[in-house]
Amino acid sequence: MIGFLRDFVQHDFLLKVFSLALAVLIWFTVTEIQKEASPLPRLTMNSDVKTFSNLPVVVMSAAQDVRSFKVNPGAVEVTVQGDAKTLKHLSSKDIRVIVDLTGVETGSGLRKRIEVSTPSGVTHVHVEPEEVEVRFPPKTNPSQS
Repeated sequence: MIGFLRDFVQHDFLLKVFSLALAVLIWFTVTEIQKEASPLPRLTMNSDVKTFSNLPVVVMSAAQDVRSFKVNPGAVEVTVQGDAKTLKHLSSKDIRVIVDLTGVETGSGLRKRIEVSTPSGVTHVHVEPEEVEVRFPPKTNPSQS
């Protein structure tokens, strides 16, 4: 039994040591790459949160649709997260709150999800409310005029 183990360890010993060293090197390389690529440390290290109230909801619709849509509520509260220095210089003008009505013809009691657009380095965390009610005025036919 001891002869078997001695032969098992000593047979191709240099090849086994080289394989072990290569495996350790690959492991350290992958670990370092994962640390650099992970956004988590950057977000949590100097991360801050800021809330903007009464941001107006902008309605986006097709260019040929000239109706004036109404949304209720017309303003929302958005909470964003980012680097403390970036948030210090961030204003409410830099955040866009959009409701996309492209392709929507009509609807009664339609509720649409709010989309938030933020600058680079800033992530929106929460929107209150998350949806708005859309009111459609009657669509006028241009040929009737």
